[in-house]
Amino acid sequence: MLSRALALVLLCASLGAQGADPSQRTLRVLAWPGYADAETVRAFEQRHRVRVDLTLVSSDEVMWEKINGNAGADFDVFAVNTAELQRYIDHGLVQPVDPLAIPNTRRQLPRFRSDAIPGLTRGGKTYGIPYTYAEMGLIYDRSQFPRAPDSIATLWDPHLQGKVLAYNGGGHNFSLAAMMLGRPSPFHIDDAGWPLAVERLIALRRNVLAFYTQPEESVRLFRSHRAALLFANYGMQQLQLLKAAGVDVGYSIPKEGTLAWLDCWAITRGAREAALAAAWIDTLLDKEASALLVARQGLANTISESAPHGAENRLHWLEPMEDTARRDKLWARIVSGERLEKVLAP
Repeated sequence: MLSRALALVLLCASLGAQGADPSQRTLRVLAWPGYADAETVRAFEQRHRVRVDLTLVSSDEVMWEKINGNAGADFDVFAVNTAELQRYIDHGLVQPVDPLAIPNTRRQLPRFRSDAIPGLTRGGKTYGIPYTYAEMGLIYDRSQFPRAPDSIATLWDPHLQGKVLAYNGGGHNFSLAAMMLGRPSPFHIDDAGWPLAVERLIALRRNVLAFYTQPEESVRLFRSHRAALLFANYGMQQLQLLKAAGVDVGYSIPKEGTLAWLDCWAITRGAREAALAAAWIDTLLDKEASALLVARQGLANTISESAPHGAENRLHWLEPMEDTARRDKLWARIVSGERLEKVLAP
């Protein structure tokens, strides 16, 4: 049986071959792994007689580069978390979305209506349609933990040196460091907090076996190196992938709480197919696509309740950060192995 990753590669190759007809309409989609199931893509293409050109990203930084690089003209629709959406609005890279043009928004649970979520609207206009969400908990190998880890500090446990996997991204890792240091908000680091946060992340780098970007990559590393602990940037999606691979793992929400994201679909300012992009969003919110998101990816959808995996009051829903560029720059230096004084140098 073909793996999901191989099937996606073959699908993309097939779609590329179909694109030989220059008269065929194409919808250009930028999304995270698992967000556009192959079955859903095929059904959409057949229904609308178009081709879907799907590009996958591995981090918020990569998504920003791709959308901002050509003023949003290279894609029609993309999936972005609500905190990140703000800078796309600020830079005029997205256009308003009319929820009335997306009938399936009426299926969504009341708490996912755009007017109920900070950051999705501006000036009375909607810029994002909620799609999926997850907590970034801790995944652990049951054979190496007598009981579930209950603290973020476990990522720094010296007894686990070389057995921890973490996500390769400055934004989320600085938020983790801020939580570890007990800062009031993981999304706002003050001048006095930067050296402490950098010091914590240098210590994390020394403890971590490897940093991953894609969910499938984390599964491969976890299995091949018999890792003990994984910071799950993709949440339950990674848990499901590991269980499907035959790994006996558990999932926990730290006592300090954990980061949680809500991703939405947005239409670029430079979209060539805005109406088709709205149809795409509507399709991803229908009953069939929403069910596949849960069953095949382990992700939650916005039209049905998902089983809670942690107390709501322990979730830190992503918010805009104090300085995304600074976090990314410092993180790049940390990963490269720089010492504290060099990381903090101007």
